[in-house]
Amino acid sequence: MQTPNASPSIAIIGTGFGGIGMAIRLKQAGYHNLTLLEKSDRVGGTWRDNTYPGAACDVQSHLYSYSFEPKHDWSRKFAPQAEILAYIEHCVDKYNLAPHIRCHSEVREARFDEESNLWQLTLADGNTLQARILITATGQLNRPAWPDLPGLDAFRGRVFHSARWDHDYDLSGRRVAVVGTGASAIQFVPEIARSVDTLHLFQRSAAWVLPKADRPFQRWEQALFAHLPGWDRLYRTWIYWQNESRALAFTRFHRLLDLYAAQARREAARHIRDPEKRRRVIPDYRIGCKRILISNDWYPAINRDNVNLVTRPIDGIREDAVVDADGRRYPVDAIILATGFRATEFLSPIRILGRQGRLLNEAWRDGAAAFKGISVSGFPNLFMLYGPNTNLAHNSILFVLESQFRYVLSGLDALAHRPGAALDVRQDRLERFSSRVQRALSGSVWDSGCRSWYLDRNGRNTVNWPGFTFSYRFATRRVNTADYQFLDPAR
Repeated sequence: MQTPNASPSIAIIGTGFGGIGMAIRLKQAGYHNLTLLEKSDRVGGTWRDNTYPGAACDVQSHLYSYSFEPKHDWSRKFAPQAEILAYIEHCVDKYNLAPHIRCHSEVREARFDEESNLWQLTLADGNTLQARILITATGQLNRPAWPDLPGLDAFRGRVFHSARWDHDYDLSGRRVAVVGTGASAIQFVPEIARSVDTLHLFQRSAAWVLPKADRPFQRWEQALFAHLPGWDRLYRTWIYWQNESRALAFTRFHRLLDLYAAQARREAARHIRDPEKRRRVIPDYRIGCKRILISNDWYPAINRDNVNLVTRPIDGIREDAVVDADGRRYPVDAIILATGFRATEFLSPIRILGRQGRLLNEAWRDGAAAFKGISVSGFPNLFMLYGPNTNLAHNSILFVLESQFRYVLSGLDALAHRPGAALDVRQDRLERFSSRVQRALSGSVWDSGCRSWYLDRNGRNTVNWPGFTFSYRFATRRVNTADYQFLDPAR
């Protein structure tokens, strides 16, 4: 373990679950010379940004929290946005992270200096700082994807993205267009459909939607969690293995997913009266190829008379209407873009330059790849949290993040034996790991032919981990220095 005086300077970009959890673990290990850089005015990551009506998690509360910081009084099995954000803020307070956090500090460029083995960081306001270790925790779902809709700039009504919800605009009695039917729309459409006059829902492709096993926790249940720590751990473990078992369906036994598809069809038939609407909400691709969504009020919302499901492509936007490919006009007062995020553009728009001034985007010209989702050859002492191919479709990302925390700490321990040196993953180890991941993905349900946000512009899955989370934890249990080279400063 490093003592505080001997600890290297560490910069962490982002204050969501990844950045906050990493900072806690660093401080617990004795690394106190650290700075968290946050572009916004407060912590929270995606749970700060996504404040739309109905925002909530689709992973169970007790598993979507740090194992080292359990919360016993979750209000529901699946926590709402505000409660998750409050949990993150609680962690900041409890572990005294505020002195380490710099808000309004957007990183524009990170450049590795081979003379000193330091990362030179340039912020949007022109300020600069140095760090020996750079840890990115920017997440995969932090940059909203704005669709290329002709005429959108000319629309005279209100336009906003679901991840930048306009709370000053009252939707009551308005004619509203929602573009997209992904994870965010699944949650907010049922909320706003009750109060708007008309809701035109533009769907490019349907989503598989399953019931959400959600309910409030009773007080006696919360008391059990608080006073019987073993019960809390047992409950969390049960949830973990229940979720983990689903990896078999995604990666090996795809026919198991057909049972979920049948369940989704039954739910649609039970809630939607109009046979044409019912037909159009059932996808034409294999279940699991895109993200499976969970909701108890999506199909009832579609069934509402004031919700118009439009499956024809959008031709363009006029001053007061959306026009589809058949020329039909849909007069609206507001347009809400539920078009997701630029998930495959890792670390963008930060300009990252490694050894010999090589741009990370150049290293990733054929697709993003990182050794164990964490390290990229040519970019020493750079550790990515929630990097390429570490996303999950079946379990909690916090389990993966905690595996990465341990791996980064192991890397810092290795560097402690070589003061001033930098750790750079070997290119052959990176290529071997990436090839193994892509081979495993080629037989998964995500490779069954649909177009999803898991795929980059080349059709390569750079997002998902192709197996069990416990196998990822085993793979990241420690840094094997044979996978890396130690670089001494050039001067």
